[in-house]
Amino acid sequence: MSANLDLARSICAAWGRGDFSSVEWAHPEIEFVVPDGVNPGSWTGPAGLAQGFRSFLGAWEGLRSQADEFREIDDDRVLVLTHLGGRGKTSGLELGQMETKQANLLQIHEGKVTRLVIYNYRAHAFADLGLTPEGGSPDS
Repeated sequence: MSANLDLARSICAAWGRGDFSSVEWAHPEIEFVVPDGVNPGSWTGPAGLAQGFRSFLGAWEGLRSQADEFREIDDDRVLVLTHLGGRGKTSGLELGQMETKQANLLQIHEGKVTRLVIYNYRAHAFADLGLTPEGGSPDS
């Protein structure tokens, strides 16, 4: 298993426990992007990462991001297919009652995540990366 895959697994293990507090894995100039969903945006650096996460996490109680599958896209990128668990603070809606299949793209350089893209819709990740849901390229 590659060091990048190990790093992605360790980050996702914490998120699976609902622990989003650590940013030790983040490069000082990390780019954090949420390209789709209700609150799309882009932030830079660990402070920006924290701000972006706070804007999302604030709406949920007990939020967890469970990794379903890890895919090494190339030497620098790992795609993690995820689903969310938790409850909306205002609505009380359990995330399991709605479509919560997401994808996280981690771009890693020298043991630090330089870019994190959280796709609220897996199909958008597959389209951006030129992949099929089964893991191959659309041309294969």
